[in-house]
Amino acid sequence: MAYIKVGEENSTDIELYYEDHGTGRPVVLIHGFPLSGRSWEKQEAALLDAGYRVITYDRRGFGKSSQPAGGYDYDTFTADLDTLLDALDLEDVTLVGFSMGSGEVVRYLGTRGSARVRRAALLGPLGPFLRKTDDNPQGVPTAFFEGIKAAIRADRPAAIKSFLDDFYNMSTLGGTLVSESAWQDSFIVALGASAIAAVNSVDAWLEDFRPDLAKIDVPVLVMQGDADHILPPPVTGDRLPALLGDVRHVSIEGGPHAIGWTHADQVNRELLAFLG
Repeated sequence: MAYIKVGEENSTDIELYYEDHGTGRPVVLIHGFPLSGRSWEKQEAALLDAGYRVITYDRRGFGKSSQPAGGYDYDTFTADLDTLLDALDLEDVTLVGFSMGSGEVVRYLGTRGSARVRRAALLGPLGPFLRKTDDNPQGVPTAFFEGIKAAIRADRPAAIKSFLDDFYNMSTLGGTLVSESAWQDSFIVALGASAIAAVNSVDAWLEDFRPDLAKIDVPVLVMQGDADHILPPPVTGDRLPALLGDVRHVSIEGGPHAIGWTHADQVNRELLAFLG
């Protein structure tokens, strides 16, 4: 079990749990809400077979990492990522973020630059900006996100169940591309996340990433299911190519939010081709 200290809270250290496997050019995989680094198992296996060094970690508040009372914002999440990259002395790295994890990738490149980074991949992306404002009419009204927070506070297990049903599109893919056992595994992992993190992370989703996107100067892969019910492409991924320079945009036909599980073969082919 490997941990890196990223801060302190009163009498305890705040630590990130991480795993570091393989050799070759490093790839850092950053998971989505409300899961952990374990959710990358199908991508990790493919990357290791292809000769890459693969680093996964659990975001603060999730998985086996510490569950502090604060720090659930993208500046802090990105500082945590920076600490990991520095502690492992990673260079020529590819950052791969899924869903909420895409925020760390974009904020890192926007604020810390690409000195360590070779490429970046955004799967089921969160950006460019989810909140509806006068200059972002494609966004979603803030009241929607307040409703998510209220549901988590009222009955977190029920809210997580509803979220994961949409995460995997269980109404159409359950029993075929997603087994009940796979869904249950995700549910168990999600229940282990910090209740505080589950609520406060929703506020982080509303971050405006447009200034960060404008500063990205490495090749970017954007990949998303066209049936994503969590982060619909017209609000998120479909808008990114216009805001990026060197970008490859891939739409997975029939793919839900959780394309890394349901459409792993296609995702892995695209990711490996992009890395190569």
